[in-house]
Amino acid sequence: MPRNIYDADHEAFRSSVREFVERSLKPRAEEMIRDHVIPRDLWIEAGKQGFFGLGIPEEFGGAEVEDYRFNAVMAEELAKFNAATSSCFGIHSDITAPYIVALGTQEQKERWLPQVATGEKILSIGMTEPSGGSDLAALKTTAVKADDGSGDWIINGSKTFITNGHQCDLAVVAVRTDPTKGAKGISLFVLEAEDEGFSKGQPLDKVGQPESDTSELFFDNVRVPADRLLGEPGMGFIAMMQKLPQERLGNAIANIANGRQILEETIEYTKERKAFGQPIGAFQHNKFKIAELVTKVEVTEAYIDDCVVAHAEGKLTAVDAAKAKWWAAEVQCDVLDECVQLHGGYGFMNEYRVARAWKDARVHKIWAGTNEIMKELIGRDLGL
Repeated sequence: MPRNIYDADHEAFRSSVREFVERSLKPRAEEMIRDHVIPRDLWIEAGKQGFFGLGIPEEFGGAEVEDYRFNAVMAEELAKFNAATSSCFGIHSDITAPYIVALGTQEQKERWLPQVATGEKILSIGMTEPSGGSDLAALKTTAVKADDGSGDWIINGSKTFITNGHQCDLAVVAVRTDPTKGAKGISLFVLEAEDEGFSKGQPLDKVGQPESDTSELFFDNVRVPADRLLGEPGMGFIAMMQKLPQERLGNAIANIANGRQILEETIEYTKERKAFGQPIGAFQHNKFKIAELVTKVEVTEAYIDDCVVAHAEGKLTAVDAAKAKWWAAEVQCDVLDECVQLHGGYGFMNEYRVARAWKDARVHKIWAGTNEIMKELIGRDLGL
């Protein structure tokens, strides 16, 4: 089925992202896997191309693009390269930066956004905690007013599984400022890497996505001035709930784009690989299996495209974003598992993209809210 949501401007932008992937990312793929990080110079180059400033106002160095379809194009093309780069760049520009744009004061925006747009300052967002997982309302990291009358805040606690955590320059961190108010007692702060008492763990040893810098963050009496509060006190949980649909849609876009790309590569493999005197794709079982996978990907893509259009028009609901997130993660993992099977023993070798993609994808059922949490949200909406 042809896709009808993108016009000539979107496709021109797609060509720019593809060229960046081919010229800058692909030649350094093995380096990123080996070093478990996306090098700083690649962040700077992506910033020069304008990829990080789509949602940032022009006065702060961005492009102020209001059409989310451009964000979707970028997520797709990066995901075709690998899931980790799409995730790291997406956390920076598509997930964390919007908090500063929407909630920041003029001074905060002038201070941080220009270097976010250029890639000079890398962003992370600290939501998940060791004891809480998907239960954001139960977070234990605290911020209390200093008792010296200065207006400063003292932050203590930790976060885990933080993408861009080890090399981030700025972290938007969810903390509890009022222990008596539950979710309404959560606020957001911006921490800078140089803040005394703010430390980072070594990159975590993950099953997949080795290119992604994922770390723990630790806060030991981190003293920050009042101007580090992002938005109003007690409004952090509401802000996260408002921003999570875009994060989940971005996940869905990248997931299905990655699954489609590996499936297309697998189809070519089944045309070339021979067994018993014929291409393995010609065997009826394999032919039927591939037909099922292609159909499943295209049907999923059609739903996500509708979600992209809805979000671009400001109409995407949290429930529809939850549907897109869990279903795309499920389909991606199913497709990649079958692609590994179609590759046979080679599908289990790390030198093959299909093996790496298969490992990389498994976390997509977990992060940005587990698939079980997504189903819970959908069920509640049904009155169950």
